[in-house]
Amino acid sequence: MTEHSDILIVGAGPVGMTLHLALAAGGQKSLLLDRRPPQAQQGDPRALALSHGARQLLEQINSWPMRAATPIETIHISQKAGFGRTLIDNKEYDLPALGYVVRYRDLAGALAANLAEDAVLSEADILDITPGDEHVTVTLRHAGQLRTIQTKLLVHAEGTPGDDPAVKVSDYAQHAVICEVTPTPGHGKRAWERFTPDGPLALLPLGNEFSIVFTLPPAKADAVMAMDDETFITALQQQFGHRMTFAKPGPRSRFPLFLRLRDTLVKGNEVWIGNTAQTLHPVSGQGFNLGIRDAWQLAEILLKNGVDRDPQGVPRWDSNLSTYAASRRLDRQGSAFFTDQIVRTFSNDFGPLKLARGLGLLALDICPPARHFVAKRMIWGARAWP
Repeated sequence: MTEHSDILIVGAGPVGMTLHLALAAGGQKSLLLDRRPPQAQQGDPRALALSHGARQLLEQINSWPMRAATPIETIHISQKAGFGRTLIDNKEYDLPALGYVVRYRDLAGALAANLAEDAVLSEADILDITPGDEHVTVTLRHAGQLRTIQTKLLVHAEGTPGDDPAVKVSDYAQHAVICEVTPTPGHGKRAWERFTPDGPLALLPLGNEFSIVFTLPPAKADAVMAMDDETFITALQQQFGHRMTFAKPGPRSRFPLFLRLRDTLVKGNEVWIGNTAQTLHPVSGQGFNLGIRDAWQLAEILLKNGVDRDPQGVPRWDSNLSTYAASRRLDRQGSAFFTDQIVRTFSNDFGPLKLARGLGLLALDICPPARHFVAKRMIWGARAWP
C-alpha cells in the first residue's frame, strides 16, 4: 500500500527537528525520516556554536538546552604576529550573551524531547526518490519491509550533500582538527578567533574547557593528529600565543573543509535546507545558525501563507516554495560570501595584506557602527538587515 504525508522531512537532525516542531506549533503535521537509530545522536560529542538569534528561535518551540549551554559574552578577534584586534561585547547589545556553545547531543536531545512518538521513522533506508507533477514518491526499507510514501512536499535536511551536480564545491585545502582542552586561567566566557597563515584557530568556551577548532593544511593536520598530547599542546600554544596556557587535551578528530552551495533551493515539490543546501567554513560559526534560520523561515512561510489546495482538497505548496527560495537568498549568499572572504583574506602571510588586515581589525574596534553591523549579522543573519 502507498502511504501519504503532506510534508516529509528527510533527516531528523537538529535542523530537520526544528522544522518539524515549528510546523507542529502552527498546526501543520509532518513526518521525519532518518537513516540512523534513535539513540545515534546521543553519542555525538561535537560542539556547536549557536548565536543568540538561534536561541530566540529555539525557545519558541521549547527546545533550548539552557543547562547545557555555555554563554559567549565576548569575542576576541586577532591575527598571529600582527597588530590590530577587535573585541565584541554582549553588553553593547543588551543581550545575555552573543552566542552559546552546546554539544550536538544536548541540542538534539532537547529537540527530540518535544517530538511525538510517531514523529520519526528511524533506521529508514531511502532506496529511491521519484519526483512527479502532483507529488514526490519515496521508496524506503524500514524494519525489513519495503514502504512507499507519497508526499506533496519533500524537504531535504539530511546533511552535507555528496557528489551532486547541483552543488558547487570549493575546496579550501584545509582540515579542521577538533578537540577540547583545559585553559589556565579560565575562559571567562570569552571566545577567541585567532587568524594564522595556516587558517583560523577558534577557541569556544564549553563548560570549564575550550572546544578547539584548529584549522590547518592537510599535511600539517596529519602531523597534528599523530602528535602525543604534550606535543599537541605545544603546537596549539605556538599558534595561539601565551595569553593563557592549555592542558589535558581530549580526543582529536578532523574533517576537510569545503564551501558547498546548491544552485537552487527548490525543484518541483522538493526543497533543500541546512547543510544539504549549503555547507560553510566553520570560521565565525555561521553554518549551523544559517540552517536553523532556513528551517524557521520555511515553517513561517508555509504557516503564514497557508496552503493552496486542488479541487480534491489535496495541498499544493508551489507558490510558498518560490517565496521561500527568494526570501533565503540574501541570508545564505551573504553568509557564504562573508565566511569565504574571511578565510581567503586571513589564511596567508603576505606582508601588505597582513597590514591591511590589521588596519581592518583596528577600524572595527574603534568604529562602533561598523562593528555593530558585523556583530548583528553574526547574531541574527539577514533578519538584522539593514
